[in-house]
Amino acid sequence: MTVIVVANPKGGVGKSTLATNLAGYFAAEGEWVALADLDKQRSSHAWLSLRVDTLPKIEEWVIDIDTPAKPPKGLEKAVVDTPAGVHGNRLALALELADKVIVPLQPSMFDILATQDFLAKLAKEKAVRKGSIEVGVVGMRVDARTRSADQLHRFVEGLDLPVLGFLRDTQNYVQLAAHGLTIWDVAKSRVEKDLEQWAPIIEWVCKK
Repeated sequence: MTVIVVANPKGGVGKSTLATNLAGYFAAEGEWVALADLDKQRSSHAWLSLRVDTLPKIEEWVIDIDTPAKPPKGLEKAVVDTPAGVHGNRLALALELADKVIVPLQPSMFDILATQDFLAKLAKEKAVRKGSIEVGVVGMRVDARTRSADQLHRFVEGLDLPVLGFLRDTQNYVQLAAHGLTIWDVAKSRVEKDLEQWAPIIEWVCKK
């Protein structure tokens, strides 16, 4: 089983958007996937409740912070959404579970500064340094051709972490989420640009 944790202590950077659509990709590919949510508000699990039975199945994985976390037996993929301000026991548990960590980050200087300590901490984690956990950054709500994108590249390169890709600012994610959908659940013609942007992210996530 592969566990992908989506984490950034900064709020409003698109963690749940990334986590739900990643789980949606695995489900669309016919893999047995579960979505966990370490946020007390369980917004990702609330999203799951909106999905109709005819859509590719995404399991709900409830993780109790006070007891050892065990995924459903035989699970192939798991995506873990984390809350804003994640630290302490919740962060430790997320990293204990993780094979890969994706950090969504908007490329404004304010967001970069707010995330700087977290990225530096991740880069110093023993499991990350030894390569047992891979970490990558995804630029959210950004045009890859802008100065902001270049700024994000330069910042992350200083931490020796890869920028996996950039997801544009579009209402597609908002409109689909309202119905428990992902970009993998609708006609390709409707989300063609978004699917193209996901390609390098999916390649990294699926790389053994």
